[in-house]
Amino acid sequence: MKLLRIGPKGHERPALLDADGRARDLSGTLPDITGQTLTPDGLAALRRIDPSTLPLAGAGRIGLPWSGCGKFICVGLNYADHAAESKMPIPDEPVLFTKHTCTMIGCNDPVVIPQGSVKTDWEVELGVVIGSTARYVSEADALAHVAGYCVVNDVSEREYQLERGGTWDKGKGCDTFGPVGPWLVTADEVRDPQGLSMWLEVNGHRYQNGSTKTMVFGVAALVSYISRFTTLYPGDLISTGTPPGVGMGVKPSPVYLQPGDSMRLGIVGLGEQRQSVHAWNPQLIDH
Repeated sequence: MKLLRIGPKGHERPALLDADGRARDLSGTLPDITGQTLTPDGLAALRRIDPSTLPLAGAGRIGLPWSGCGKFICVGLNYADHAAESKMPIPDEPVLFTKHTCTMIGCNDPVVIPQGSVKTDWEVELGVVIGSTARYVSEADALAHVAGYCVVNDVSEREYQLERGGTWDKGKGCDTFGPVGPWLVTADEVRDPQGLSMWLEVNGHRYQNGSTKTMVFGVAALVSYISRFTTLYPGDLISTGTPPGVGMGVKPSPVYLQPGDSMRLGIVGLGEQRQSVHAWNPQLIDH
């Protein structure tokens, strides 16, 4: 299944895509798509619904695919060639950091550059959505705890991240720095999470072209590893790192996002995102 939510911010309606790619309104069946919806029992109930019996959802803003994400955990330097362009060693263990949940926006919502930013960057990533509680799970059992997958743009302010002291979170947690979606694609539709092509363009120029097959640590290893340090609950999101081609690594000079730029990115089978980039404007954040 491909699950999504349609409507103005704070007033999204749950929906799913039918076999023809049309959004069908689920609001008569459930009030929202939440972590509970993404549990094995919740997804089984949705699979019993014939999409053709649901009304068409119509057009509108695509919001986050589910609501109530408790944790947004990210993995750094998880592609060897991205580590190289960042001039950092390939890690011996996964590098973990968090993005605040206030970063999370719909797939096509505007990205707002923070006040004083000079190095706002892009990162297309595979998102992994948890469907059942995971605590000290083995790598062999880890994928059984995954509800589905989605596209994430891990927007990053490199000066805040690397030059301002402290942890990476400063450059990762700014408002609007986490577009997610358009859909949550359930795990049964993703045959191999380590075989997904991904790409990102800025102003029509393709900077990133990669595949999850080149991850240093695969999805199963990451879910198992992270579950040693924090309990993962249904609806939690793991963003698994980016392939090379970020603005920081462009030669001979880095390229960073500017107001007026546009980003387009996607992962095969998981959909596409499009964002316009704006100067600081709190109305674009609070709207």
